[in-house]
Amino acid sequence: MKVNLDTLKTEIEAYLQENGFFTFHGFSRNAEEEAFVEWDTSRYPDYKQFLHVAKRLDVRLIVLHHRDFSAEIIDEALEELEATGLEYEDRRTYEQKLRELGVYEGFTCALELSFDYDGRVYLFEIQADWYRELNQILDELTVNGEPGGGEDEDPLGGYYSKN
Repeated sequence: MKVNLDTLKTEIEAYLQENGFFTFHGFSRNAEEEAFVEWDTSRYPDYKQFLHVAKRLDVRLIVLHHRDFSAEIIDEALEELEATGLEYEDRRTYEQKLRELGVYEGFTCALELSFDYDGRVYLFEIQADWYRELNQILDELTVNGEPGGGEDEDPLGGYYSKN
């Protein structure tokens, strides 16, 4: 789905205010240890449906998190790429793809809405297509090149969602 997350973030903030929700600007809850229930954004990508559920449950507090993309992530990935055992041509292909993604610096790469109900966290997360592409590249590098010491370590210090 092609969507401008910067525009969507502004739209969501306005929708929350117009519909009587209280917005708590918090950190990502996707990485929390506690159990959470994730909304199926591939089949139901409209955040309004998610918020309608919250409203029906009389939930008024919504946690809003947005992640802005930084070119530092590309720089770190390029450093990790150099440490891999990949052949020259493969490294160049990955390097080119990574550099192309650098144009998105400053853009919103992920949006997350969540609320608590009955001891669980309910989560709506949407990512830009290019951000998913970046995560796919990083996953491929981890599997194929084992940067940073193998699969047990996150090559970029936990910055990326593994979804």
